[in-house]
Amino acid sequence: MHHASTGDFLATCASLTDDALARRLPGDTAEPHRLHGAMRYSVLGGGKRIRPALAMAAASAVGGQPEQALVAACAVELIHAYSLIHDDLPAMDDDELRRGRPTTHIQYDEATAILAGDALQALAFEWLATAPSLDAGVRLAMVRRLAQASGSTGMVGGQAIDLGAVGQVLSLEDLEQMHRRKTGALIEASVNLGVLSVRGTDVDKGEDDALALYARAIGLAFQVQDDLLDIEGDTSVIGKPQGSDQARSKPTYPALMGVDGARDYLATLLQQCRQTLAVFGPEADPLRGMAEFVVSRRY
Repeated sequence: MHHASTGDFLATCASLTDDALARRLPGDTAEPHRLHGAMRYSVLGGGKRIRPALAMAAASAVGGQPEQALVAACAVELIHAYSLIHDDLPAMDDDELRRGRPTTHIQYDEATAILAGDALQALAFEWLATAPSLDAGVRLAMVRRLAQASGSTGMVGGQAIDLGAVGQVLSLEDLEQMHRRKTGALIEASVNLGVLSVRGTDVDKGEDDALALYARAIGLAFQVQDDLLDIEGDTSVIGKPQGSDQARSKPTYPALMGVDGARDYLATLLQQCRQTLAVFGPEADPLRGMAEFVVSRRY
């Protein structure tokens, strides 16, 4: 699949998601103004919308329309946005720049940033729980899946392991485990929620197994490329200071495998993404394109 169509697909998903988020988030004229302003600032400040696009691409792969996964796409993006606000706080990664703009606690203040993250997390589940287009059993399955991916056995647990690993030498296996939770769990949930949006709770073992393997491989590929960009990327393009991982002596794939080793691993993961999707026809082209995008992106 050529990049133009992937670019189009990503752009379409991003604009659908951005419009829905801008429309549905509380307006900053509603009380409490400052809190709502911080929520909008952190969610609507750009971002690649990769997780929403994965949800919509998965919906397409199982025979649906991308738009059917819009509520799911918005919910995973709210969780992602909340996690970034909290990860950037001084108590965690202490970052002042994200997507080329001041982080939420710098633009507002720490207390407001904490509360904005709390509110966005709650809102993600509220939107799923009240989605008029989905039946109650599907809404429950989505809430459960997103909660599992977000909590101590998923994303939040991954961040805890990451914070504990600064300055430590991790094995490749430990690094993989950490990232499987920290970024992988939400990426895997995005795919799951996209499928649930179309197929409901019906199971298709062949497709579900293939999509699980795909999601796992693309989640790791995303992280390996992130680590490579931290070394080779341009601050003005990646939107955060180059070398920030190295400066914190955070364990990374290039640190463990060398830059060439990490590149080879990336190629292997891309190959896995392609192979797992062999059971699908052209309806999975958006997922195929997403894998190509993730390993070739410059930001």
